[in-house]
Amino acid sequence: MLVLFETAAGYAIFKVLDEKKLLEVDSLWKEFETPEKANKIVKLKHFEKFQDTTEALAASTALVEGKISKNLKKILKKIVAKDAHEQLAVADAKLGGVIKDKLNLSCIHSPMVTELMRGIRSQMEGLITGLPSREMAAMCLGLAHSLSRYKLKFSPDKVDTMIVQAISLLDDLDKELNNYIMRCREWYGWHFPELGKIITDNLTYCKCVKQIGDRRNFSSSDLSDFLPEEVEEEVKAAAEISMGTEVSEEDISNIQHLCDQVIEISDYRAQLYDYLKNRMMAIAPNLTVMVGELVGARLIAHAGSLLNLAKHPASTVQILGAEKALFRALKTKRDTPKFGLIYHASIVGQTTAKNKGKISRMLAAKTALTIRYDALGESTSAEMGAENRLKVETRLRHLEEKGIRRISGTGKALARADKYQHKSEVKTYDPSGESTLPLVPKKRKIEVEEEEEETEAPVKAKKVKVVEVKEEPEDLQEEEEPVKKKKKKKQKEVAVFVEEVEEEEEEQPTTSTAGETTEKKKKKKKKKIKEEPEDD
Repeated sequence: MLVLFETAAGYAIFKVLDEKKLLEVDSLWKEFETPEKANKIVKLKHFEKFQDTTEALAASTALVEGKISKNLKKILKKIVAKDAHEQLAVADAKLGGVIKDKLNLSCIHSPMVTELMRGIRSQMEGLITGLPSREMAAMCLGLAHSLSRYKLKFSPDKVDTMIVQAISLLDDLDKELNNYIMRCREWYGWHFPELGKIITDNLTYCKCVKQIGDRRNFSSSDLSDFLPEEVEEEVKAAAEISMGTEVSEEDISNIQHLCDQVIEISDYRAQLYDYLKNRMMAIAPNLTVMVGELVGARLIAHAGSLLNLAKHPASTVQILGAEKALFRALKTKRDTPKFGLIYHASIVGQTTAKNKGKISRMLAAKTALTIRYDALGESTSAEMGAENRLKVETRLRHLEEKGIRRISGTGKALARADKYQHKSEVKTYDPSGESTLPLVPKKRKIEVEEEEEETEAPVKAKKVKVVEVKEEPEDLQEEEEPVKKKKKKKQKEVAVFVEEVEEEEEEQPTTSTAGETTEKKKKKKKKKIKEEPEDD
């Protein structure tokens, strides 16, 4: 068996002397404890040294990509082709497949080969003669530096760093610009305080101050380049009656210099924004269509690169940027945040507060798809992002119009999503029992009494008794301040009276004499009820 061993100094081919010991994989490391033991297992057959670092870099990059370099191809044809009947042990299975296809050599890769390579690497100085350790260390360091520079130069993620730096610089410029403008307004406000209220745009304010300087020059200057006529007249009128203090020319020159800085930074910020917009459309067009170039760039910067962002699930993309609020909510056992950086997307901004959570969740799911398509796909078109954005906007329109349609049944019919209302079983209080006014007028009461005398039916007598009981409060209405205890006594007596009358009706026969006796008793009871309040 032959072994292909790659080093930073060159290619080495070893001949295995005792293949039986290779079968014991677990104890194979014992055979490479010393150089003497290692020389009994393997023997160096050929060593091809690299001429310079460039050749070593080309060979290493070819090995990383699973390809055969020219030097390796020559070595395999010269040395290994002579022993074509023997197997060639390789450290990379992909490289072994390429060698087998192109040179028709049987290659082997197994855990046994991995242990063998580890043993050869541990005793490399003793197995490879004529290669000093200092030279080997220098070759390793030089190749490592060259390979790192090569990967950095040709990294597919290298363009992401430009976006990360651009969006970070844009945020820094906004902060500095805001500080400069505040300082300029406060500084010039001592001289002309009314100008700050008339001109609200910061850039226009700085241009006016730069061009005019002293407020006395406003009346004789032309500001039509960046101010409308109405505002210009208002500024000139305010300059004549201004309450600001007088300042020297040196102060005005310093303020004008600060205005120059503000204008230059504003121009550079606009240029940087255009650069960032073009970069985002070139690298992540679908992501840009979905959430915009600023939000997309901030998502990439927060994740580190577009590839790292593509590895995140949609739920992470949704709350990316709100980590502090998330862990605070988990710690206090409260509701977790519904959105992070994605909140600043235009679609979420159009939504009402009620539907922001739903739209941000759907937007994060579609955004995760577009990120993976941009990072791992080969197409550079933005069709997928446009389609997904249309779906999110359609969903938003349905939520805003409450037009959620049924999944089954008639497709055109709207779903019935009635709001749940809890029905309380608590009974309401009826205040009609508290009224002291008679329910039946006096005329009706006289007619009922005449009917009682004529009729003998007990049913009619019951109606009369109920009416008469309700008439009794008429006398009680004359009292000014009744006490609660008196009312309770009256109610009890009335209830007893009604029960006694009903019992008597059942016992007595339905004759005219029975009606007369009941009327007499009723009159007696009435007298008792009327007399008791007076006694109290």
